[in-house]
Amino acid sequence: MKRAEFLLCKQVSYTPMTTPIGAHEQVLILDFGGQYTQLIARRVRECSVFCEILPYDTPLAEIRRRNPKGVILSGGPASVYEPDAPRVDPELFTLGVPVLGICYGHQLMAYLLGGTVAPAPQHEYGRTLLTVVHAEPMFNELDFHLTCWMSHGDSVETPPAGFIVLAETENTPVAAMGDLERNLYGVQFHPEVAHTPFGMHLLRNFLYKVCGCRGDWTMRNFIQESIADIRERVGRERVLCAVSGGVDSCTVAALVQRAIGEQLTCIFVDHGLMRQGEAEQVRALFTQHFPVRLIFVDARERFLNRLRGVTDPEQKRKIIGEEFVRVFEEHADAIGQCRYLAQGTLYPDVIESGAGIAATIKTHHNVGGLPEWMTMELIEPLRYLFKDEGRRVALELGLPPEIVWRQPFPGPGLAVRVLGEVTAEKLEIVRTADAILNEELTRTGWAQRVWQALAVLPDVRSVGVMGDQRTYAHPIVLRVVHSEDAMTAEPAELPWDLLLRIANRISNEVPSVNRVLYDLSSKPPATIEWE
Repeated sequence: MKRAEFLLCKQVSYTPMTTPIGAHEQVLILDFGGQYTQLIARRVRECSVFCEILPYDTPLAEIRRRNPKGVILSGGPASVYEPDAPRVDPELFTLGVPVLGICYGHQLMAYLLGGTVAPAPQHEYGRTLLTVVHAEPMFNELDFHLTCWMSHGDSVETPPAGFIVLAETENTPVAAMGDLERNLYGVQFHPEVAHTPFGMHLLRNFLYKVCGCRGDWTMRNFIQESIADIRERVGRERVLCAVSGGVDSCTVAALVQRAIGEQLTCIFVDHGLMRQGEAEQVRALFTQHFPVRLIFVDARERFLNRLRGVTDPEQKRKIIGEEFVRVFEEHADAIGQCRYLAQGTLYPDVIESGAGIAATIKTHHNVGGLPEWMTMELIEPLRYLFKDEGRRVALELGLPPEIVWRQPFPGPGLAVRVLGEVTAEKLEIVRTADAILNEELTRTGWAQRVWQALAVLPDVRSVGVMGDQRTYAHPIVLRVVHSEDAMTAEPAELPWDLLLRIANRISNEVPSVNRVLYDLSSKPPATIEWE
C-alpha cells in the first residue's frame, strides 16, 4: 500500500438547528415476509410518523416496552390456516394499541379473533374496484367507489365478532373490516403501493384519526437527536469516518463533525474499484466542502490481490468488507487509537443483508460483510433511514448539490459489476463503458432524470464481426433505472437514438467489446446491481 496522505479541509458554515429534541411517537410494523413490507414503512415515514420493522414473533413484552402508537401487520406469502403459518400472540389485540392488518395481516387478525378465512373462489391480482360500505374512520373523506391493488389467494369470509365490514369488492365480501371500539382494522388490498391511489390517505387516517399521531418525525428533529446521541456516546473519544464521496457517508461525516468537531478524522480508501476519475473527484470535492481532516489511502493493489480468483458475489462482498475494516483499523491505531468507526449504512442495506424474517438478498459489505474480529465500535446514524430520507438530512445540513444528488454507487464498486473474477483488464473495460454511458446521459440531460445508470460486464463472450474479421469478445449490459429508495426500481425508457449512440460509442471505443445490451428488468424480480 502506498503511504496515506493527510489533507486538512477548509471550514464551511452550517445553519444552526433550533427544533427541540424529544422522544418520537412510533408505529411498529410486524413483518410476515411480505414483498411490500419496506414500502409500508416508507409510506408511514412519509406521513411524518417514525416506524420500525420488527419480526412478526417479537415478544409482547418488547412491544409494550416500545409503547407504540399503533401496530401494522404486513402482508406475507403464507396461508393462516397452515399448521406452520407465522402468527402473532393473540394478546396483541388486547393491549389497547390500534392495529391495522394488511393482506395476510388482515386475514391473520380475522382468523385469530374468530372469523373465517378460506381460499377465495376466485383469486384477485392487480387493480380492483372497491366499494366502501362504512366510511368512518378509515375511509373518511374518500369516495365510495375506489380503485385498489389486490394480490391474494385467500380471503376473509366472515369477520370476527365485534367487526363490521368497511368495504367490499365483487369477489371479496370483506375487503376491509374494523372493530371501531377496539381500534382494530384490516384491509385485504395494499394501500402502500402506488396502484392504490387513495392508499396514503387511508394510512394517514389510520395514523392520525385512529392512532392519534401528531407527526413529529422530521429530518430536522432527526439531526438534532443524532448529534446529541453521538456526542453522548462518544464523549472525548476519537472517531474515524469512512467516506466514499456519496451522499450517505458524507451526511454521516457532517453529522459526526457537528457533534464532536476535531475528534473526527475521515478516511477515503481508493480500492481500485471506482468509476473513471472518481477517486480524484471525491478527494477534491471532500477537500472543498468538509471541515475535517481526511486520510486518503491508495489500496488498489491490495484489494485486487485479495479478489484474485474469486468468482462468487457474496464472497466478493465479504472480502471487500473485511479488507476495508483492516485498512480502517490500521489507520485508527496510527492516528490515536480511534474507538469508533462511523459509516453511512442505510435501512435498505440492513434489510437486504437479512433481518428478522427477511431473506438475505445480498450481503452489503458494510453490514453482513463486516468481519467478526473487528474491534472498532460502529456509529451508524442513518441505519434506520431510507435513501430519500438520507438525502433530506443532507439538504438540511447544507451539503452541496453535487454530493446530495450524486448517483448511488455500491461500496464494493465495480467488483459487483464485473461478473466472475475481477481483473485489472475487466475493470478497465467496464470503467470505460460506464464513463461513456454517463457522459451521454449527462450531455442529453438524462443523468438528472434517473436514479442510477451503470454498465455491467457479464462473464461470457460472444461471436461478432468487426472490420470483416471474426471477433470473440465481451458484451456490455447497460442498466438505467428509476427509483426512490433502491427498494424497488423500474427500467428507464431512454430514447432509441440515445441508446443507439451509446451502444455505437461503446462498441467503437472500448476494446474487447462487440455487443451492447439493455437491461429491461424491474426490481423485483431483479436487483439494481447484478451481483
